[in-house]
Amino acid sequence: MRKLASIILFLAILSNSFGQSKNSPLQISHLTGDFYVYKTFHDYKGTLISANALYLVTDKGVVLFDAPWDQTQFQPLLDTIKVRHNKDVIMCFATHSHDDRAGGLGFYKQKGIKTYTIKATDKILKEKDQNRAEFVIPNDTTFTVGQHTFQVYYPGKGHAPDNIVVWFDKEKVLYGGCFIKSAEAKKLGYLGDADVKEWEKSIKKVQSKFMNPKYIITGHDDWKDLSSLKHTLNLVQEYNAEKISAKK
Repeated sequence: MRKLASIILFLAILSNSFGQSKNSPLQISHLTGDFYVYKTFHDYKGTLISANALYLVTDKGVVLFDAPWDQTQFQPLLDTIKVRHNKDVIMCFATHSHDDRAGGLGFYKQKGIKTYTIKATDKILKEKDQNRAEFVIPNDTTFTVGQHTFQVYYPGKGHAPDNIVVWFDKEKVLYGGCFIKSAEAKKLGYLGDADVKEWEKSIKKVQSKFMNPKYIITGHDDWKDLSSLKHTLNLVQEYNAEKISAKK
């Protein structure tokens, strides 16, 4: 009976991994090489909104960049990765303090997965009495995990006061999280913790530091259009121009 239950669980996870539909709560897309984008969903004020995140498969294990927004998918993500790649998740980075990024820190920390944030994120989570990462890292840190090297970089305030991006130089992959809006976005979205004036400066830092990306992963909506970073800058500039005009 126990063996039968294990087989059923395996098949269920396998179905979720490879037989995904647009209605699946966890959707995984192969990006390039060892990179995978995964999407989950959350009901925000009556509207179901998608959230993109990334994971990287290395010889040492799998590295997560942001947790699922949907808490019910914390464990299914681990299970799906195990079935699909026969590897465990060993590290998890949160790109800022909002729930769609840092909401899984407590869960993954309990699972023995090493969790990471920068100091600014840790401070915010501490002030809000929310689960914090095990490790606090400098604003500009390079990691080598297995055969892959990546750079975690804080460009300055933007969507959030603590938003970071991740750059994979060899593959030219830029993981922007909510710092970068989708090319299809009409507005900047939630600005409750944003500093839009500084956001413009921060975007320009990223543009000059990480040039000619082949892939840019945005925090929400479609991520396949490489104009997303430039589009975000345009949205920010338009917003700031309107604010200046309104003061006249």
